[in-house]
Amino acid sequence: MGKYTIGVDFGTLSGRAILVNVHTGEELNSSVYAYSHQVMDDRLPSGKELPHDWALQHPQDYLDVLANTIPDVLKKTNISPDDVIGVGIDFTACTVLPVKEDGTPLCFLDKYKDRPHAYVKLWKHHAAQNLANELNSVAEELDEKWINRYGGKISSEWLFPKLWQILKEDPELYDQMDKFIEATDWVIWQLTGEETRNSCTAGYKAIWNKKEGYPNKDFFKALDTRLENVVDDKLSRDITPIGEKAGEITEYASKLTGLNVGTAVAVANVDAHVCVPAVKIYEPGKMLAIIGTSTCHVLLGEEEKEVPGMCGVVEDGIIPGYFGYEAGQSCVGDSFAWFVDNCVPAEYIEKAEKEGLDTYQYLTNKAVDLKAGESGLVVLDWWNGNRSVLVDVDLTGLIIGMDLQTKPEEIYRAIIESTAYGTRMIIETFRENRVPVDEFYASGGISQKNSFIMQIYADVLNMPVYIAGTEQGPALGSAIFAAVAAGNEKGGYDSVVEASKVMGKVKDIVYTPIKENAEIYDKLFDEYKKLHDYFGRGKNNVMKRLKDIKKSVTR
Repeated sequence: MGKYTIGVDFGTLSGRAILVNVHTGEELNSSVYAYSHQVMDDRLPSGKELPHDWALQHPQDYLDVLANTIPDVLKKTNISPDDVIGVGIDFTACTVLPVKEDGTPLCFLDKYKDRPHAYVKLWKHHAAQNLANELNSVAEELDEKWINRYGGKISSEWLFPKLWQILKEDPELYDQMDKFIEATDWVIWQLTGEETRNSCTAGYKAIWNKKEGYPNKDFFKALDTRLENVVDDKLSRDITPIGEKAGEITEYASKLTGLNVGTAVAVANVDAHVCVPAVKIYEPGKMLAIIGTSTCHVLLGEEEKEVPGMCGVVEDGIIPGYFGYEAGQSCVGDSFAWFVDNCVPAEYIEKAEKEGLDTYQYLTNKAVDLKAGESGLVVLDWWNGNRSVLVDVDLTGLIIGMDLQTKPEEIYRAIIESTAYGTRMIIETFRENRVPVDEFYASGGISQKNSFIMQIYADVLNMPVYIAGTEQGPALGSAIFAAVAAGNEKGGYDSVVEASKVMGKVKDIVYTPIKENAEIYDKLFDEYKKLHDYFGRGKNNVMKRLKDIKKSVTR
């Protein structure tokens, strides 16, 4: 009989599980479960309204994913749990929640159900940006060297600004919280019965370093005297490397998932980083962009370099034996969705329906007929702030070059092009700081479904674009780590590289640059860079002034 692993990918709106043959990499089937509570950015389940820039989730949704998707893939494939040797999970990050000593989320307790800070703070919770700014200022004043590993800035998406926000705004709840933990580690806790903190989220999102640990107490005390012992009080110094076994399925988890007691459970991981072995990347110089609602760029290097605006460099953070670099864009697919939902005329929607197309495909069909540069538009892709290389969530989007002849498809194409410019900005910044980027790979739903967008990326980057051989990159990556957690004796593998060579996959399709397009995009990218620096590096802070005015106006 064959041996199998299950990878579970917890995304922003849903969780999905796939069942994979360990010896062939074949994905037998998958199952998706949409979160009942979705993203809570307007109000709590009780109806209590949330302020601007909040983004919360409910941990019950994560348990429901386990209870629905894993039994479903077992049923669909008719695979016995006896032949499932391991399970692995990945998550968005930094997605964190406050819990009691036994792992009970505070929002599960009746007395905290109406307290916003009792819920999961999703990765795109930006309401702590003022505290992130203060943290960066203190780090600079104290000449903290560790901040250079994170491009010189920590953003509101990271752990400590979110934790500090709880202390500032709800100190009583902060005191009642025994632990603050990544959702990915919390789910592993539910599966194994043991708290395990993974090195990936600790390194990239919680300022932990393999050699130096966390920043010292004096730094946290300088932020807020109440934070002096925050690591020992609310976190943990016991960090487990990715690629290790976290534990085994317990009786409780067996009833929840249908897996056998004793099934190996991999140490938790991050959705973007876990994709790397899923596309057979296990050596330096190959950047992977996981393109979805946002984009995360990950890259292996042989030595540690300081790169402005990167999200982090972590030793053994992606593949053991290498330094893993991360950068990202806060808004990619979300910007396409914003335009389709808010800016497309009724005439286009009606024509799309008559042709049996969704609005995206109708716009794409019209945009593909345009030549590079034909619209005369350049867009800044900052609709949800800028993650890399500026690390500033208070920046906003910009469209320049419109006139009375501008068409919706021209704007749509220009928005797509802007996301490719943002990626090129990241690549050039890495290269300028002696971190090679020789090849470019794309994963995520957009890379699988939209050849038009991928060709634009190839033209803008002037590099071939290789495509992941799976639509479920994170889930497949998690299944690979699950095979390593099980180990060779159980039918798995003893290293991530060994498992990746067998279970990872890349499509035969390669998008190569079109010379005349690349030449035009070089000129347009030069204009993008000028706008990028003018509005993003302090020469004109009009975006932030407008945002302040917006916040000051109440209805």
